[in-house]
Amino acid sequence: MKNWKILVGLLIIPALVTGCGKVPKLENGKEAVVTIGKGDDIAVDDLYNEMKEKYALSVLLDMIDSQLLNKAYKTNDEVKDYVDGQVKQLKYYFDAYYSSTYASFEEMLTQAYGVSSEKELRELLTLDYKRGLATDDYIKDNLTDKEIKNYYDDEIVGDIRVSHILIKANYEDGADEETIEKAKTEAKEKAEKLIKELNKEDKKNVKDKFAELAKKNSEDEGSASKGGDVDFFNKGEMDASFEKAAYDLKVGEYTKTPVESAYGYHIILKTDEKDKEKLDKVKDKIIDALVTKKKESDEKIQIKALIELRKKNKVEIQDASLKNQYKTYIETNTK
Repeated sequence: MKNWKILVGLLIIPALVTGCGKVPKLENGKEAVVTIGKGDDIAVDDLYNEMKEKYALSVLLDMIDSQLLNKAYKTNDEVKDYVDGQVKQLKYYFDAYYSSTYASFEEMLTQAYGVSSEKELRELLTLDYKRGLATDDYIKDNLTDKEIKNYYDDEIVGDIRVSHILIKANYEDGADEETIEKAKTEAKEKAEKLIKELNKEDKKNVKDKFAELAKKNSEDEGSASKGGDVDFFNKGEMDASFEKAAYDLKVGEYTKTPVESAYGYHIILKTDEKDKEKLDKVKDKIIDALVTKKKESDEKIQIKALIELRKKNKVEIQDASLKNQYKTYIETNTK
């Protein structure tokens, strides 16, 4: 992003130099911003028009959005904490990695963000954060009851409880591929043998047998001593493959093949499940999930949100050239 303060200064050059007797005049009477030998001078108007075509709309939208968003969203502790955290992180990266590349922190900011001071960086980060808040509110305002209900029906589930036996593939860090594959094969085969032992038991004895095998064989230190018991959990709290396998089971069933995860191979027994909560209890959770989903699926959602914000606030660009640029910008980003 360009340094809008510098650019605004350049865009108003014609107004600043008018009437200044020291500004050189070209043969056509225009003020010169640069003189090059004879006849190749650059007029202030030429610079202004060039800057206007390339940068003015971006600068103008930053200025408009800053005014609108600062009225709509206070710079509270949440915003300040975010900005402070980002600045702290950037300073850390400068000290750790870039101090030999750039002469100063400010030089890095100029190159990377187009700002020349920490103060301007904070203004930029504040604007970006508030644009994010406006985007979230735009999405929430446009969510339908049907979308919320569909998400509830398809994605919300009750908590479940399982027991598991973990068999790890044990190998040293940096081991070659052959060694790793051998360890994984051995772990999987051990898990398969334990499943065969479970298959021999009557259904009424499976839970007790599972607990016995978990205490003797599981390499999950947190649950082995408890017969493999894992307390109630819900979607998004476990390894994805473990979670899917667990939810696919009925209470009293166990996985008939080992389930591979980032930790090793699991045998999973589903021991309990709860009904999912009522819609009104999880509605806020669903809305947050849908906001995240829409931001991930539509890369232009923030642009659309800010276009709508300006429209609601009756923003009208008076300059004909910039008005046409903005019209094209809207058409490009709302298809």
